[in-house]
Amino acid sequence: MTQAYIVAAVRTAGGRRGGRLSGWHPVELAARVIDALVDRTGMDPALVDDVLMGCVSQVGEQSTNVARNAVLASRLPQSVPGTSIDRQCGSSQQALHFAAQAVMSGTMDVVIAAGVESMTRVPMGSPSTLAQKAGMGHYQSPEICRRHGDAVFSQFTGAEMVARKYGLSKDTLDRYALQSHQRAAAATQAGLFRDEIVPLPVRDADGRDTGQLHEVDEGIRFDASLEAIAQVKLLQEGGVITAANASQICDGASGVLVVNEQGLRKLGVDPLARIHHMSVLGHDPVIMLEAPIPATQRALHKAGMRLQDIDLYEVNEAFASVPLAWLQALDADPERMNARGGAIALGHPLGASGTKLMTTLVHALRQTGKRWGLQTMCEGGGMANVTIVERL
Repeated sequence: MTQAYIVAAVRTAGGRRGGRLSGWHPVELAARVIDALVDRTGMDPALVDDVLMGCVSQVGEQSTNVARNAVLASRLPQSVPGTSIDRQCGSSQQALHFAAQAVMSGTMDVVIAAGVESMTRVPMGSPSTLAQKAGMGHYQSPEICRRHGDAVFSQFTGAEMVARKYGLSKDTLDRYALQSHQRAAAATQAGLFRDEIVPLPVRDADGRDTGQLHEVDEGIRFDASLEAIAQVKLLQEGGVITAANASQICDGASGVLVVNEQGLRKLGVDPLARIHHMSVLGHDPVIMLEAPIPATQRALHKAGMRLQDIDLYEVNEAFASVPLAWLQALDADPERMNARGGAIALGHPLGASGTKLMTTLVHALRQTGKRWGLQTMCEGGGMANVTIVERL
């Protein structure tokens, strides 16, 4: 069977809301990632068969097929098409899956899977809230409400439900958040992110370069302390979730170049990793964020593997309760999970997070000489993608 290989993987450093990437139009942010993938391989850009791009808030600057617009703002020829994907937080992980399926089928040989989200310029929830304000209704139809007892589909409610179900206290969540910052800070100081980050000039509000370079994840608190994290107010009375133990709002883009054997020959490059397994699973949309647990169990069964076989795991830190519940339910090794920190420290640029995590995972496997990596993330609507890769 034809295989799918990752031959290049890059991301921007995360930008805080209103921070060092806020002067970038998201289309141009994504275009710079596309260009970086081409540069990393030295390939003829005309060889790209398609660009698949994840993006959650597809409105305003991210509307009208952000993938195609990113192609038109990049150095790719206009003959390269592009399409945009919304599987909520798993959007660019799904883009990776679709890219792999395309090259494995032989209908394409070279595909870019990417993601972008400017949460500063297009705030989270904009497609829904703007439509409601314009009198265009809400996405939860009457039948959905009848089936789920008028339950509110909320990631914040889901995070609290997961914490209660798995007995996770606020102190446990806060300590995990501290660990995320400490691991991300240590990885940054050791230069472990250097190979994956595309340095970008900082732009002002008018899009002019300031002369500064953005190449360090802006959300990392190098001086983080448990005392400071513990003082952040609760998001709801009686709960355990705070902004400090949840992922950071983030601007960013990421991408991976996926090819088959024919693509390897066309580009004349060696692969970084092989995509061994990919799957997606739907789960309860009310608790919503628990889906990575059954999705991982199902993926390992389908792949004929045990969790002990996996050397590194990337489990998106949408909220601290999500990876901690995953660890508990699967009896996983905490030292293998998010070893370089996660979204609590590095940020969660929604549609860009899927290929962002894969970029970090592939580079971590290569730098440590380890073989197997697994990536999963919770997604709006109660879904989860799982990808297993083998370093080559």
